[in-house]
Amino acid sequence: PHDVRFTAGVRGVQTASLVLGYSRMIFTQMYPRFTRFHCKTFLTEALKYFGGACGRCVIDNTHVVVLSGTGRAMKAVPEMEAFSERFGFVFIAHEKGDADRKGRVERPFHYIENNFLAGREFKDFTDLNIRARAWCDEKNAAFRRHLHATPRELFVTERLLLKPLPLWIQDPYVLHQRIVSVDGYVTVNAQLYSAPYQLIGRRMEVRETRDRIEIYDGPRLVGTHAVAPDSRAVRITDPAHRPARGTKATLPRRPEEEKLRAALPGMEAYVAGLKRRAAGQGTLVLRRLMHMGQMLQSHALH
Repeated sequence: PHDVRFTAGVRGVQTASLVLGYSRMIFTQMYPRFTRFHCKTFLTEALKYFGGACGRCVIDNTHVVVLSGTGRAMKAVPEMEAFSERFGFVFIAHEKGDADRKGRVERPFHYIENNFLAGREFKDFTDLNIRARAWCDEKNAAFRRHLHATPRELFVTERLLLKPLPLWIQDPYVLHQRIVSVDGYVTVNAQLYSAPYQLIGRRMEVRETRDRIEIYDGPRLVGTHAVAPDSRAVRITDPAHRPARGTKATLPRRPEEEKLRAALPGMEAYVAGLKRRAAGQGTLVLRRLMHMGQMLQSHALH
């Protein structure tokens, strides 16, 4: 973690870096938190940046990759192992107390903190990561005395040995199951994203990628939003998800209401009045009434 100065104030961020062992080419990005999803997102971006993958990826003994053990006894989480197989590399954890390996992994963080972050202020995470990529370009083209060359020049040789990337690379995503709230939003990471008002009360499948929030009603894509550039709670609304000005919003009947009308025919006026008096959409009272109707039908049959 590093403290970064944003326009809104100083806050902690999680820094990820990847360095090629021969040329010392570096790539870094920063995130509000670092989960397996962010790890896969970062590695995907890094491999695209380098244009290939090495056969081995030496890591610190981080919990987002390690399932159990350390060093040679380390076993990777199956999810991360499947990810690495797709790009043709394996995760290797350095041994505990191996100062050389540990330093190779952790030294870039000291460099980033005292070179890139020092004295800089950023608007948001989008601005931070764009400028971090530009900083990597600059440092990878700078002459290193201990290398007697620039990382870019050494990379010309190293790139020939990298494993080629797949022809098509799927952006990593996280699946969320969300119910559209009474005001027409789904919540992802404390941020509210609008959904079509006709789907209020329905369960949606929400896909979170690095840049987008995609809302699916079954197989049908019904909404797309850009991810909010900060982790603070915000409300993002697509005007197309709201009824046109001057028109009355008509919501479809809920499944509970349809079942209730089938169980107790002729109760339309009573159900409408019950919904008006109930809190929210009246789901709970409708379910109770439907249960009573089913019990009456059961007694009538007996």
